[in-house]
Amino acid sequence: MAKNLLYAQSGGVTAVINASAAGVITTARQAGKAVGRVLAARNGILGVLRETLLDTAVLSDAELARLRATPGGAFGSCRFDLDALERNPAQYDRLFDVLAAHDVAFFLYNGGNGSMETCRQIQVAADLRGYPLTVVGVPKTVDNDIVLTDCCPGYGSAAKYLATSIREVGLDLAAMTTGGGRAFVLEVMGRNAGWLAAACALAAEEEDAAPHLILLPEVPFDEAAFLARVKEVVERIGACAIVVAEGIRGPDGQILAMLDRNQKGYVQLGGAGEVVAERIHSCLGYKVHYALADYLQRSARHLASRTDTAQAFAVGKAAVRRALAGEHGVVGIERVSDQPYRWRTNLQPFERVANLERTLPPEFIAADGFGVTEAFKTWCRPLIAGEDWPSFRNGLPDYLHLHLNLPVMAARLPSYEV
Repeated sequence: MAKNLLYAQSGGVTAVINASAAGVITTARQAGKAVGRVLAARNGILGVLRETLLDTAVLSDAELARLRATPGGAFGSCRFDLDALERNPAQYDRLFDVLAAHDVAFFLYNGGNGSMETCRQIQVAADLRGYPLTVVGVPKTVDNDIVLTDCCPGYGSAAKYLATSIREVGLDLAAMTTGGGRAFVLEVMGRNAGWLAAACALAAEEEDAAPHLILLPEVPFDEAAFLARVKEVVERIGACAIVVAEGIRGPDGQILAMLDRNQKGYVQLGGAGEVVAERIHSCLGYKVHYALADYLQRSARHLASRTDTAQAFAVGKAAVRRALAGEHGVVGIERVSDQPYRWRTNLQPFERVANLERTLPPEFIAADGFGVTEAFKTWCRPLIAGEDWPSFRNGLPDYLHLHLNLPVMAARLPSYEV
């Protein structure tokens, strides 16, 4: 009898994570008798532990097409780390009880570098207890910080949205006039890696176009040098647009943003843009506006990159094929050429990816630290290329609200408190 495949989503969601889900479900259905049911856990690994599993067989082909074009995590996501096996063996007993109860032989986890550690933990535990399970990590993150992959699904669409936004802001700034000087600050995600902030540089295709300055977490924030550059730009063209990564730090390594640590120890950043805006106003006297891209940058499916959507679908598809071949690891994207842009998927060992973080390399950072190089732009441009519009209804995107209407499978085990 064919064994079942279980898919789950983890971490901060993206505009195209559901394209990966569609890639998984579509490919598993095409596998015929090699796969029994295609299940999805509600809210990631928590859904596995709680045994809140959904049978995706109820999804029609039309709904799968809408799923591919829907942002957010249709099956629900979570930020939850498994304990170390030696610290909490009962947690793993529960996990494998659920997998066994539902005849799961393939587990695909769609997340970032922390989620790849969860994949590694589960595969190691399965091997130790002799449970026949193949685990494959499906990459996603707008931060683009997973190692050993050319790019991460989710990044291209967020980059496209942010570059578009700062270009439009630049036109707004240029339209207004004031005697006192103006500045605009856009805070984007990126606590340790400045990939999203860097992508905003694609908006400036001519001299003096926005953004005029980009503050990256890889470069210590030099306030005096920064303010001097802002002043120079404003005196030359009347206004200055600045992009700030949320994780920028001073020369002492201290974060500029406000910190909020939850009960699980996860640190949420916020306020770097406000801090920078306040320094501009208080030191230079300019009128300053600032904005927080926040969830907007990772959920803007209406402006998704066609390249990004194709890659998101492809890593889901590749994950199923690797699992059926008995290969465990993390699916990645390998760039074959820049012009024309060509790429393919590959597979990396969990140990080389889990809990590691890729930052901007020095060759992508401008010599003055306030922008990026042409090498970065050459690398990034293909990732935002093409449009992949969702269907519209009554003037708005017609997204699929899956988690609201898919029935949960009947529980086969006692309830479990996480």
